[in-house]
Amino acid sequence: MCGINGYINPKGVSTDDIHRMNRMLRHRGPDDEGVYVSTAGTAGLGQRRLAIIDLDGGHQPMANEDGTIWITFNGEIYNFRQIRAGLRQAHRFKTRSDTEVILHLYEEKGEDCVRDLRGMFALAIHDSRREKLFLARDHLGQKPLFYHHDGESLVFASEIKALLALKPELRKMDCRALYEYLTIRIITPPRSMFQDVRKLAPGHWLVFQNGRVTIRRYWQLRFEPKRRQTFSNTLAELEARIESTVNCHLVSDVPVGSFLSGGMDSSIVTVMMHRAAGRGFKTFSGDVPYADYSERPYAKMVSDQCGSRHFELTINPSLVHGLPDLVWHLDEPSDPLSVCMYSISELARREVKVVLGGDGGDELFGGYDRYYGNIYAGYYALLPEVLRKHMIEKLLDRMPEGFWYRSLSHKLRWIHQMSFYRGGRRYANSLSYFYFSDRYKKTLYTDKFRKQIGLFDPQANLAAYFDSPNAARAIDRMLYVDAMTRMPDHPNMILDRMTMAHGLEARSPFLDHELAEFCAALPPEFKIRGTRRRYIQVQLGKKLLPPAVIGHKKQGFSSALTYLLEKEFKLLYSLFLKNAHLVRDGYLQRSAIDNLLAAHLGRKADHGNRLWLLCNAEVWYRMHIEDQSRETLKDYLQEHAGWLPTPARL
Repeated sequence: MCGINGYINPKGVSTDDIHRMNRMLRHRGPDDEGVYVSTAGTAGLGQRRLAIIDLDGGHQPMANEDGTIWITFNGEIYNFRQIRAGLRQAHRFKTRSDTEVILHLYEEKGEDCVRDLRGMFALAIHDSRREKLFLARDHLGQKPLFYHHDGESLVFASEIKALLALKPELRKMDCRALYEYLTIRIITPPRSMFQDVRKLAPGHWLVFQNGRVTIRRYWQLRFEPKRRQTFSNTLAELEARIESTVNCHLVSDVPVGSFLSGGMDSSIVTVMMHRAAGRGFKTFSGDVPYADYSERPYAKMVSDQCGSRHFELTINPSLVHGLPDLVWHLDEPSDPLSVCMYSISELARREVKVVLGGDGGDELFGGYDRYYGNIYAGYYALLPEVLRKHMIEKLLDRMPEGFWYRSLSHKLRWIHQMSFYRGGRRYANSLSYFYFSDRYKKTLYTDKFRKQIGLFDPQANLAAYFDSPNAARAIDRMLYVDAMTRMPDHPNMILDRMTMAHGLEARSPFLDHELAEFCAALPPEFKIRGTRRRYIQVQLGKKLLPPAVIGHKKQGFSSALTYLLEKEFKLLYSLFLKNAHLVRDGYLQRSAIDNLLAAHLGRKADHGNRLWLLCNAEVWYRMHIEDQSRETLKDYLQEHAGWLPTPARL
């Protein structure tokens, strides 16, 4: 695992250019640094390395036999040994690394080399023979890759902050990206929060040659045709495939641990890891000390069953003390899930360099309430619209809203609102309902902002994936949307940035593209049955896990934060929203924010998600657009937060 960067410029590239970008990626690769600049002085590649495979021989950037092709690579290729065996006759290998395998595979197959790779990756290959730069990103977007093209030169990096170190003039906000973030909580490729910085989409490659950029999709998930096996045979094959996938993900020259939350996804991965590695590997769990949200007992049950060395952390998070660090590492605004992931990653990095986790299970097996909720909204929509609009809606308006996003009144209002949409628009609106949906747009945004975004539709990408021919049935269409958009640009993004903030490599077997292809081909009824989510995975869990782990309701890592950190949220809102620079600079309306704050703080309505989006966007704006340093923001917060206790050290 690494941080990579590079610069192609016919006017010249210096080693200092690459070193400047490398310095901003040191956290991703604390073990080693490499810089390459071409003989012509027009191309440079850089890397900060976290050494996992071939610790002594895997230094990068790396060249082929005659030095005409160079690579810098971030990720792990789990089938590299099999690929290497097929290349031995044609190539002389100098290392035992997966990086060199990619390099020689490119020599044989060109851009099509990525089709043979099984793993997570963002890679860059400079081919001096053809004066070409080749970039590629893995199938499901586990590893990030950003770039800037000005018509003549191209610069790329694992994180945007490295691009800003070389080209500070890129500190310009993309208003459409802000609009998209506030609407659906993610920013979909090719946009980033920066006007002239682009995000390479998962499953795509990019070629830069003769000043031109060409982008192609090399892989996409397909839900048709369906597998025609019995449920029992499918269950047996699923178990075998997950076990094989976990085995692949254990390839490493350093010890591998496991994130173990107590939920089904991470528990199944841990049990499969136990089958392959035996007893004694290290597992890590964390929870927040609020009401009944602790999942520590369930994690301990799985740890005891597997005989792992278990490390537990009670997370006492502080957004006030930690928010500037989170925003700096993320590069883009996100949500409080990053707080918990940041803390548990810090704990795990003290013991191991690599961890396996359960990310991706919800999107493979149908783990979210909204999947069956959208189906129910379709049934409800069969009622005459006049009845829903003029009678039921009036009854719902009289119902107390409930100060919790999962309250009964929230659920009923959600289904009611979704009934007025169809197809991809219904699913897109179901994702934006708890953020800044249509009902808030007229009051939140200024005329200046609306002119800048023009006719841009922040839900268009979601609706397009839903309505594509890659999936036929409603459940599959929703899973496809999430796998292609929400998953890479929300949980994957947070997992990558928060683990790499501590130089920790996180691997997610459920994000393996071959396993994803198998699960996509399963009939929807194997995943969702009525209100029973992830049905086939639950049946597998009953075979593998303690009964209590299957029976308890998954809470979610960050579910309690809004309540646990209520005082901190209030302080953050006061410091950043009552004097919002996004208001001062003419993007957002002061009155709309004041109304949201008053209703939320008066407990008349739960606007916690919306206020967090605004607060996070405001901190991001001050740090990344106005160039306020982390230290400046920390001092500002500390000055006003002296009455809050500093969180205990981990």
